[in-house]
Amino acid sequence: MKAVNQDRRTLLKGIGAATLLCPFASFSSLAAPRSRRLYIDGLSFLPDDLADVPASGLDAFLCDISAIETIEQADGTLNYKRTYKACMESIQQAAKRVSEHSDILLQGLTGRDIQLARESNRTAVFFQIQGADCVEDDSEANQWARVDEFHRQGLRALQLTHHYGNTFAGGALDNDANGGLNKPLTAHGRALIEKLNHANILVDVSHSSAQTALDVAKLSRAPIVQSHGAARGIVKHARCSPDEVIRAIADSGGVFGVFMMSFWLTNNAVPTVDDYIRQLEYVARIGGVDCVAIANDYPLRGQENLLALNNDNAQGVKEYQEWWYSLRAKKVLGFDAEPRHVVIPELNHIERMSRIDDALAKARFKSTDRDRFMGGNWQRVLNQVLI
Repeated sequence: MKAVNQDRRTLLKGIGAATLLCPFASFSSLAAPRSRRLYIDGLSFLPDDLADVPASGLDAFLCDISAIETIEQADGTLNYKRTYKACMESIQQAAKRVSEHSDILLQGLTGRDIQLARESNRTAVFFQIQGADCVEDDSEANQWARVDEFHRQGLRALQLTHHYGNTFAGGALDNDANGGLNKPLTAHGRALIEKLNHANILVDVSHSSAQTALDVAKLSRAPIVQSHGAARGIVKHARCSPDEVIRAIADSGGVFGVFMMSFWLTNNAVPTVDDYIRQLEYVARIGGVDCVAIANDYPLRGQENLLALNNDNAQGVKEYQEWWYSLRAKKVLGFDAEPRHVVIPELNHIERMSRIDDALAKARFKSTDRDRFMGGNWQRVLNQVLI
């Protein structure tokens, strides 16, 4: 195992700590603040029923507001593009909804809003888009006008791509006749990273190729994140990240969020909470305890089709098979294995965060590490980047 870049990591953590100690990082409130451990989720969605928000126990979460256009590619597989028009309408609608329910939600614009939400018993939502397709027409030529417009509307985290590459980056599932997957960050992508750093927008390399993630980690002047993913050292799959990516994200001062999609968490026939804890342990071993974070990638209450099936994975996995087999035909890494499950039943639940917290305690993790994993690491990064 290569040694981690301790100098850079120590510097970035020091900056984050200074931000947390800033007198403006705390706000007074008439409401009694929450007293339990901070809970932050790396990716979920605004629910139809906003009662799910307080029920989740979350103090904050990265909130995907993407609007998707499904596009059939030349080889017959499907890609999901986040277009400018659709995403602009979506972010405006989301901001309006958050504003109309300010007793429950707070639109997160700076990292300090996590503490404000916590002290007022609300949940901060930081808008994120899963793929930079919505700004592909931007460049220095138009001074990145669309990036600035999204920022004004509240965008605070941008994922470079979703599964497949675009003009900026390689995708995790890109393939060609030779089985190539590992496409680099492009020149257009390098310019985008510089713009996102300047605009204080968090760079998310989820769904990117490994080489793109490594390129971004080397280039970015701010911490980068993988908001939701899993470790390839446990499940050998294109959608899972190799050790060098986990380590590079950690060295940038960022976090790696482990998500809930169980076919990328374990090769075991029956997924359990122990499999999830093993992923967290693995990320901590490779990237350090300051890198580990929790993510979801499902609605707050869980994968809804599986909930309707009483978490029957044997039935629920069928909805993924057509897509899975189309990528198997392209010989994409990992799709030769048969998918056998979708969720960890105990975590496909509105109370997943407290259940993970309890499982970490049962696994004898230190209280300080649980603080980091459950929300402290996310808070540090958001405080540093969103200023």
